[in-house]
Amino acid sequence: MEKCVYFNDNFFSSGRTDIYNVSQEKLGNLDLKSAFGSSLNVENEKGEVVVEGSFPFLSGRWSIKQADGTELGEVKASFAFFSKRYHYLTTHATYEIESPAFSKEYTILDENNTEVATFKKVNGFFESAAFELKNLSDTLLTEELIAVVMGVNAIEKRRNSSAGTGAAT
Repeated sequence: MEKCVYFNDNFFSSGRTDIYNVSQEKLGNLDLKSAFGSSLNVENEKGEVVVEGSFPFLSGRWSIKQADGTELGEVKASFAFFSKRYHYLTTHATYEIESPAFSKEYTILDENNTEVATFKKVNGFFESAAFELKNLSDTLLTEELIAVVMGVNAIEKRRNSSAGTGAAT
């Protein structure tokens, strides 16, 4: 898949959406499986599942696997003041995902603090969120990074929905 792609979440987080390149050519699909869960598949242009993402049962970590079930890594939130911070842990590396507190732009850094990808929300106030992803890495697949972005999005959605359901006294 190409290094710069665009894709979006659906308003109810279910159904299929297209993955496009800069020229608005369709490269694949993002299959958001259910409005009641957060699992998804990233599919190539032939409709074949390349990468899967989901929250394992009762977990706050976003798991990313290949279509054959091989674990690629997991995204987890990290505590940070005045910023948003996540980690993508793979079998061979740990990547830091960071963004200033009120920004919609994120940077993914490797263990040497080298930028390997960037992504940003390009809309999303009354619409579902749309993302622009730029893959600068030679080791991470664009499909894998799409699942990472959607994992960060799912963790933020969970965090926002749990913040709004505080107990009334």
